Order: sequence, then structure tokens, then C-alpha cells
Amino acid sequence: MTTTHTAPEPSTDNLAAERLARSYLVRVAEPPAPAVVDFVAQHGPVAAAEAIRAGDCPSRVRDETEARRTHDHAQRDLDEGARLGMRLLIPEDDEWPGWPLLSLQLAASRGVQGAAPPLALWVRGHTRFDEATDQAVAIVGARSASGYGEYVAGDFASSLARQGVPIFSGAAYGVDGAAHRGALAVGGTTVALLGCALDAGYPAGHVVLLDKIAELGGLVASEYPPGTPPARHRFLVRNRLIAALSEGTIVVEAGRRSGARNTATTAGALGKVVMAVPGPITSAMSIGCHELIRESGATLVASIDDVIETVGRLGTPRPEKARAKRPTDGLGPDALRVHEALHKREGKSAEQIAAESGVPVARVRALLPALELDELAERCESGWRRRTRR
Repeated sequence: MTTTHTAPEPSTDNLAAERLARSYLVRVAEPPAPAVVDFVAQHGPVAAAEAIRAGDCPSRVRDETEARRTHDHAQRDLDEGARLGMRLLIPEDDEWPGWPLLSLQLAASRGVQGAAPPLALWVRGHTRFDEATDQAVAIVGARSASGYGEYVAGDFASSLARQGVPIFSGAAYGVDGAAHRGALAVGGTTVALLGCALDAGYPAGHVVLLDKIAELGGLVASEYPPGTPPARHRFLVRNRLIAALSEGTIVVEAGRRSGARNTATTAGALGKVVMAVPGPITSAMSIGCHELIRESGATLVASIDDVIETVGRLGTPRPEKARAKRPTDGLGPDALRVHEALHKREGKSAEQIAAESGVPVARVRALLPALELDELAERCESGWRRRTRR
């Protein structure tokens, strides 16, 4: 009798213990907490949490946790999160977006400051997080966006979402909100990453929008446990996640110093594609985009085709015919000179064409029938003339 051995399934008890430990860790360690992230990677979340509670950990880890290590509200946070429709997604879950977050680990190994991956993510919504990051694009920009900026953000988001591209942004007013709404309008997937707890009710004017994102197939996510208020430094830290979880970042409008530029800079440091939309030279909201383009920090994009070509394969591959071509693009140098010597109305002899183009008569006589087959020339009573395609 042959006995078949199968790999054991992950223990539900182990997963629950790891989730409880990480619930504690995200409460006591203010992101990005690189020393804590490294400590957890070395010892596992359960052992790391026990050591931090006891203060039995390296000095760098103590520095990042000492102020809150006694704030052990792990189970309370999980219960409160469940009551509010939130779940704590951890690296041990099979929907954890490990591949895109690898860019943060690699950047941290190169010495990039603040590039630590998250310990866990609080999430609202029913979409799998790993699927929501598949070929995703981030659209970011100014809070005080112009009508032009909001239009472009919404148009880009809806056009990309129609092709199955998830849209990431930060739920702020202006460009971010327009991007989320553009994706929702066509039934696409959009993910809002917050710089505060999911229950903070921030920004107040986008509470309904965030509810729609969670309800209509998108996700709202944050590193911060329930009750954490918004703070400027948290939004800057949050920007690394927007950059890491998407394959490319589009800056629609940005001032010289802005959160959108910070996201673009982070994306570049992570090796991601950075794109910027040009705007009116008279607009202060386009200064940041123009500087990114001028300093080669971003590729100029003016259409969805530009975005898809820049980032690579996103949803539906870009067809070759999407790029406008002139009828004469395939002509060789002699054929092009002959074609340019032709008149639209009056016919010319082969000798006249040769004299004007500088191409030998014998060569002209050989090229004219080929141009006729390509519908670029036609014979008439007075000789040869240019054919206009209809």
C-alpha cells in the first residue's frame, strides 16, 4: 500500500497569532519603522512582538517602539476593525501584494531612507489586494487642482480603467479625487491609500467617495490602526506605498514642492516609471510637472497611448495602428524625392520629375509605377501627378 504525503496546510491558529502580533506591531511602531521591519523579518511577528513588549530588543528597535510598546490594544483593534468593516491584511496572507512591495525592500537594501515595506495594512473592500495591484497605475497631483487638471486626471483614470488597469491614488481633493471618480465611473478598480486610520473620516468631503470605493469593487487601505489621526508626516510616508504598489506614477498637476512630487521622487527611487502631464506655462500648478520633465525625472505623457507605451503592457496592448502614420513613411529616399516632385493637379513627365528631384530618369521611370501601386501617384494625360488618398 502506497502512502501519499501532502504538504500541511498553514495552521489557522498560527495565522491568527501572527495577525494578532502584527496588530500590536502596527500600533506601537510609527511607519516606516525600518528597524522593526528588519527585526520582524529575522524573528517572525510573534517572537518579535513578545520581545518588543518586554523591551528585550536591539536599541534601534527600542527607539522606534519605546513610546508606545505598552499600548497593547491588538485584539481590541481587530475587533473594532471588524465592527467597522475593516480587515488587517498581513504578509502571511495569500493576497498580500508581496511582489510590488519587493521594490521597497530592494530600495532599503540600497540605503534609500524610509523605504521599509509595511508591517501590515488595514483594508476596506472585498477585492483581493494582490489582484488590485496587477499592472496598476498611480495618478497623483495637486489638491488645489485646476479644471484642466481634474479633467485630465478623470479622463486618464477612466480610459485606463476601461482597459482593466487599476488606479491608485491618495483620496485627497483635486487630482486624487478626480482619478478615483474617473475609475469608478466606468466600473474600474481603484485603490485609495490614506495617511490616517480608515475610521478617521478624512478628508471629510471624501467620506462618501471612500465608501463608494470600498463598496463598488475597490479598496481603501492604510498602515495606521483605528483611531490614528491625519498628520503631514503620515501622508509623506504613505506616498511610498502609492509609488511601490503601482507600476508607474502619473503626475497630473503639482507645485514646485508638493506631495505629488514627493510621490514621483519616491517612485523614481524605487525604479518605477514616472510620467508627468504638461500644462499651461502660466499655471503655477504645472511648475512641478514641467520641472520633472525638464530634469529628466519624468517622461512627458499627453495621452493614454503615451502612458501605455511608457509603462509597457497594461491591460490591452497598444495596437500599432494607434500611432498616426503618414502614407509616405515607408518610402525610401529616392521614392520620397520623386513623390515630393509630383504636383497634385498638373501632370509632369519623367524628365521633369528627374530634373526637380535629382533622381536619374531611369530610376524615376522605375519608381513611378511602384508609387502608383501604393496609391501615391497616378498617370494622367499630361504625365504623372500626386494621388490624394480619400
